[in-house]
Amino acid sequence: MQQWWDNPGDSRWAIFIRVSLAFVFVLEGFQKLILPGELGAGRFAKIGIPWPDLMGPFVGVVELACGALILVGLYARLAAVPLIAIMVVAIISTKVPILLGRDWLIFNVRDLDRYGFLSMAHETRTDFAMLMESIFIVLAGPGRWSWDTARLRGPTPPLTA
Repeated sequence: MQQWWDNPGDSRWAIFIRVSLAFVFVLEGFQKLILPGELGAGRFAKIGIPWPDLMGPFVGVVELACGALILVGLYARLAAVPLIAIMVVAIISTKVPILLGRDWLIFNVRDLDRYGFLSMAHETRTDFAMLMESIFIVLAGPGRWSWDTARLRGPTPPLTA
């Protein structure tokens, strides 16, 4: 009997979650690497992330690599775990200060027209969706149309006439 972690899941429609999640993470990871001042280390320094010159490129590479693995459905459950961590840190470091309307712990609040719960809810919509999609991949697997399915199924027998 196959273990839960090794089971790619049966849903053929998981591909829509995978494509959505991969689209965001691959593009954001790539941009963190090619635009470090605006989206990588520079942005991390403004937020208050420790060691921004190290963490900016590191997060960019993780987002790019894990997003690509999720796109093709190869080791997708494993690839979703660091993405969950990234999204939790993103919400804590950027959205909690918006909720509070001030700097919080080591994290800096950015300049907005308004603060509080509704502003935080508006600003976190994409982060929350990406977090939920990553959790879905961990729990449900990448689905029927994935390399994990092909890898675990083994070689396809030849067609016979």
